[in-house]
Amino acid sequence: MHSYLAFDLGAESGRLMRGALHGGRLVLEQVHRFPNLPVRRGPNICWDTAALFREMLSGLDKAAPDPRTPECLGVDSWGVDFVLLDRNSEPAGPAVTYRDARTAGMLRSFLRNMPEKELYARTGIQFLEINTLFQLHSLAVNADPQLEAARRLLLIPDYFHFLLCGEKRTEYTNATTTQLLNIETRTWDRSILAAAGIPDHIFQDIAPPGTRLGRLRGEIADRTGLPALPVAAPATHDTASAVAAVPASGHGWAFISSGTWSLMGMELPAPITTDAARAANFTNEGGADGTIRFLKNIMGLWLVQECKREWGISYDEITQLAAEATPFLAVLDPDAALFLHPGGMSAKIQQFCAESGQKVPQTRGEIIRVTLESLALKYRWVLEKLEALLGRRLGEIHVVGGGSQNALLCQLTADACNRPVLAGPVEATALGNLLVQAVGLRLLNSLSEARDVVRRSFDLRTFEPQQPTAWDEPYARFLGFLKR
Repeated sequence: MHSYLAFDLGAESGRLMRGALHGGRLVLEQVHRFPNLPVRRGPNICWDTAALFREMLSGLDKAAPDPRTPECLGVDSWGVDFVLLDRNSEPAGPAVTYRDARTAGMLRSFLRNMPEKELYARTGIQFLEINTLFQLHSLAVNADPQLEAARRLLLIPDYFHFLLCGEKRTEYTNATTTQLLNIETRTWDRSILAAAGIPDHIFQDIAPPGTRLGRLRGEIADRTGLPALPVAAPATHDTASAVAAVPASGHGWAFISSGTWSLMGMELPAPITTDAARAANFTNEGGADGTIRFLKNIMGLWLVQECKREWGISYDEITQLAAEATPFLAVLDPDAALFLHPGGMSAKIQQFCAESGQKVPQTRGEIIRVTLESLALKYRWVLEKLEALLGRRLGEIHVVGGGSQNALLCQLTADACNRPVLAGPVEATALGNLLVQAVGLRLLNSLSEARDVVRRSFDLRTFEPQQPTAWDEPYARFLGFLKR
């Protein structure tokens, strides 16, 4: 039996998961779970990296007594955010979140220095103002002293790998999300850095997923009672890990990694950087085993999460209320700028409907029903764009991650897209993290073999389309909002 540890850090919470690989199956168990709560640091919304690391150490404390000594440890997280280190390898400032307002107007500012078409050709990455490029451009434009003091930049999982083993590297899949990596050379693009006013000396060497970085620091091993086990970079971008654990075979499937964000797309051997792909704002992010994740970011369950936080009720209660609510009351674009920042989400949903001349949802169930139906409509739009760009029809849709537990959303997706939806596994990100470690250690031979392990280890739930034609009129309304 081979045992691994995976830290999976999400926008709502983090967890330490143990995976035990034996007889071609993977058994997954949670060792420690902890909240991830953004904090205010002056004018900015920031991640509390010190609190997160304390929780990670607590998780290792809990893992140590288990007789199954882990063979490796790796960290994954969301993309784009970073920590700047000073000459003493201490944070030069707080880790500001991508939902902070400091990037407002920075995309437009940068495009004065480099045309949109050139930037997309160099990176293949979609234009989102939250991207690392525009966060750093904001620091440069505002002459932020943090940037001047910086000697190293580490993305969030790279920073925690540094704290765990002392190695400063940037893993490839997460590096691609920055919009700073050249898609052809897979190195930092000096022309983009120069156009943004970002110093190039702060960037680290790129490590492929599965790279062994070092061993657990002695003081951490002593504190926890763990051995000085290897620390490896999995596919550190959480979506890259989640897609690595999609239990699919062949090439005719689409995926939705469903959580705070919904990442919808497909896996390709090479990027697509055509004018049509740029016009549709699709992104080409790095995947495990040299693949490209050709996908689109969708705001996802963020709107539901914010309503849950506002109302103080459970996801089960929210979903039940939505299931009982009137269908197709209104539609909204879940990616509207109105919904990006936290706070007052239910009122924002009502505001969108009122300002667009629709019926305004009044009850909690109506608000969530409108949100979930609109997510399913956005999935249909992305699927149609994918098929048009590829020139072929796709078959089933695999939904992985926390959103795969939402049976209502899965059924709405099957109906809206008129495709079977295969839901699960829930903990795809942690699974992918663990399996990429196993591939890196040569205990599995390939990504294909890793997916075989997932299929043998977890049951999936299938949702067949039931009322696809009922979605045509709401979809026509939805397209009207997108055209505006």
